[in-house]
Amino acid sequence: MQEITLFFEKIEGIINSNLPFVVYRKPNENLVTVIVQNTTKMYTVNSFMERGFVFAPFNKKEASIIFPANKTTTFSITIKDFNEVSNVEQNAKTKIISDLEKEKEQHILLTQKTIEFIEQKAAEKIVISRKETIKYSQLKVLESFKRMLKNYQNAMVYLWFHPNIGCWMGASPERLIHIQNNQFKTMALAATQAYVDTTNVTWKQKEQQEQQFVTNYILNTIEKTIDTIKVSKPYTIKAGSLLHIRTDITGKLTSEKMLGELVNALHPTPAVCGVPKQIATNFIVENENYHRKFYTGYLGELNVHKETNLYVNLRCMEVESETIALYIGGGITKDSVAEKEWNETVFKGEIMKTII
Repeated sequence: MQEITLFFEKIEGIINSNLPFVVYRKPNENLVTVIVQNTTKMYTVNSFMERGFVFAPFNKKEASIIFPANKTTTFSITIKDFNEVSNVEQNAKTKIISDLEKEKEQHILLTQKTIEFIEQKAAEKIVISRKETIKYSQLKVLESFKRMLKNYQNAMVYLWFHPNIGCWMGASPERLIHIQNNQFKTMALAATQAYVDTTNVTWKQKEQQEQQFVTNYILNTIEKTIDTIKVSKPYTIKAGSLLHIRTDITGKLTSEKMLGELVNALHPTPAVCGVPKQIATNFIVENENYHRKFYTGYLGELNVHKETNLYVNLRCMEVESETIALYIGGGITKDSVAEKEWNETVFKGEIMKTII
């Protein structure tokens, strides 16, 4: 326990230093890793042959940030029981400053517009999202990170900061890509319902169809860069207090030089964008009326210890000096009901607030 205390005290010192850093734990692992950049300079990804920790935005026209391996210091700790990490109750005082009635009206109108667009055969699925702003006092981001470690053990949990960009934190259940020795892994993840004591649940046709769109898109996308593709049957997974449908996809990368092409082809996935991707992306940019920034982008290790582990940036929030921005979305198909889609974003938002 003393070692864990000293580890987090060291992170607190890094936070106060204002240097760029990330602290994270990959899904179902016990290793918590800290990467600290030696200067405040901002580096961007030029080639997927680089090594370091990547933080990429939703919009591929915007720069992806990297903490280069040769410009950083890394240390880590193995924590066997994450219940030992956080026994502290929520410490922040919060107040929602978004106008939720107005946001509800706008989100329902956008959802209805999206459904009509899909019914015209213009797309099969589009993911729309919203931003909710919360004013806070007495927030300790490291304590919130500890709660994420405890509550989301099968997610990619992270706290990321750069003085030129700001502070982000999240707990994502979705892997974008894993590469080791040219062996490839990804997942098709979609659909959401509340976890109530069991993962043995029934999924409606709308959710099953939504998840199948994601699976089909990934398979079509990777066929030129991945050999020996294998696909699991869809199954239910638990992520915190939510359930999703997941399909595992594996194979072999035809060449290391194809990594950048593969990532660019997969991102953004149908789980955060839609199908067809370009039509969905254009619709999102033209109709959401806010800037997603790094929400639904991706983050993780690029060519670190001969592995690449990238995750979609879901269940995330942006922490500013006095406010927190929650980013919440959901997949829309022709079978969606606007009021239910709004309620789903409210439910997801309430779950995210439990770690503040």
